[in-house]
Amino acid sequence: MKRIITLFLLNAIACIGFSQSIYITRNGQISFSSTTPLENIEGTNNEVTSIIDTSKGEIVFAVLIKSFHFEKALLEEHFNENYLESTKYPKATFQGKFTNISDINFSKEGTHNANVEGDLTIHGVKQHQQATGTITISKGKVSAISTFTIKVEDYKIEIPSLVVDKIAKSIEIKVNCVYEPKS
Repeated sequence: MKRIITLFLLNAIACIGFSQSIYITRNGQISFSSTTPLENIEGTNNEVTSIIDTSKGEIVFAVLIKSFHFEKALLEEHFNENYLESTKYPKATFQGKFTNISDINFSKEGTHNANVEGDLTIHGVKQHQQATGTITISKGKVSAISTFTIKVEDYKIEIPSLVVDKIAKSIEIKVNCVYEPKS
């Protein structure tokens, strides 16, 4: 019994110390836009889960593809069924590291430039990506903002020839997340 209590207390102490370096969001936002002379398409997902581990300098994202919403319902249907095949590939993920973690002081309020690189998996295809952004620490919360571009062909997303001129070859992705310390 003493061993169980001791293990429980050690685990609790480890979790308390560990949780101070973990920040999490379950309602982050990722949006994307495809801009062409014929049509502008925008999709937004407000159900993004992401974790930052400041002790390791790691950041991860998980995004359910079906949680992207569009102005037109038909675009949402085509996005899920024809382009991203969300039944076959239900989520997109990113696993990366801050390459300048020593420049970001998570214990002090302020704004910092952030450089991240890692593996972005969309449509079952993993590609190495680099992005820059801003980390802001305020009132115990961490905000992360970034904008970067990916190429549709890099993720083997096929665009039917009928609409090829309406969808950009490069898609702009915007990330906007507010993290709270994991409790």
